[in-house]
Amino acid sequence: MSLPPAIFLMGPTASGKTDLALELARVLPCELISVDSALVYRGMDIGTAKPSPEVLESFPHRLIDIREPNEAYSAADFCADARAAMADITAAGRIPLLVGGTMLYFKALLEGLADMPSADPAVRANIEAQAAHEGWGAIHRCLAEVDPESAARIHPNDPQRLTRALEVYRSSGVTMTEYRMRQHGGNADSSAPFIEQFPYTAIHLAIAPRERAILHERIAVRFRLMLEQGFIDEVTRLRARNDLHAELPSMRAVGYRQVWEYLDGKTSFDEMTERGIIATRQLAKRQLTWLRGWSQLQWLDSLARDNVSRVLKSLKAVSICS
Repeated sequence: MSLPPAIFLMGPTASGKTDLALELARVLPCELISVDSALVYRGMDIGTAKPSPEVLESFPHRLIDIREPNEAYSAADFCADARAAMADITAAGRIPLLVGGTMLYFKALLEGLADMPSADPAVRANIEAQAAHEGWGAIHRCLAEVDPESAARIHPNDPQRLTRALEVYRSSGVTMTEYRMRQHGGNADSSAPFIEQFPYTAIHLAIAPRERAILHERIAVRFRLMLEQGFIDEVTRLRARNDLHAELPSMRAVGYRQVWEYLDGKTSFDEMTERGIIATRQLAKRQLTWLRGWSQLQWLDSLARDNVSRVLKSLKAVSICS
């Protein structure tokens, strides 16, 4: 029996993923699933470039606005939610079209995750409080003491992955490395063969401008447009909540961290703008690095006018559409 179809549409930030997804949804029997670790949060609209209410009404996206910014959302949470959404879409005779730039989520969905403990809010809150007091460098050192392999893989400025790795150990007494070794038969490498087959026939697409300078310019233009649209007011409203602080994963999202620091008086408006643009470019670079190592990937040029027809041709080649 052939596996049901799915479409993965990936790419760096500001590459035009959403626009292409909407074009495809107009001509294919698709339903959209967001693959973005920031779009899951309610109230974070401008700084995440969330599709407008009008777009979401016409083209509903699953897994948008499903968490409050003070709530945790892990790759395991995403996998469970995405699998359920894909099954629902497939059962309706339609094609899941997953679109976004959180490459870790795509990878986890494809390759599966080790059977690790679920999130522990109390342990997580303790880690975040320690980070707020001592800094994320201290958290990285704590992780290195108990799980040096994970510490070597995780950058000291990656709070979400640091928190999760240390949370796993503090809640279970077993390191993330050990869990991975158990899953992969003694091999802790995250690229080791996964156990459960991904139950879909997927076409893997990536969109980006051919020239890096074009992407950089698009990022700068979009960040400045966000500021014009009220990004600072959005962060001000978030800061006014009693349950949010600067060290939460949601508030450390690209752009939000820089605006938060500006509102703290740590930077000028011009410095905040420049830092926000630079941080977004660095995010795009990391996303492109993920994609360069992706197998069976079809690249599309953001500026090309024939992307929809190219995708349709690829889909026919693998019998996803007739």
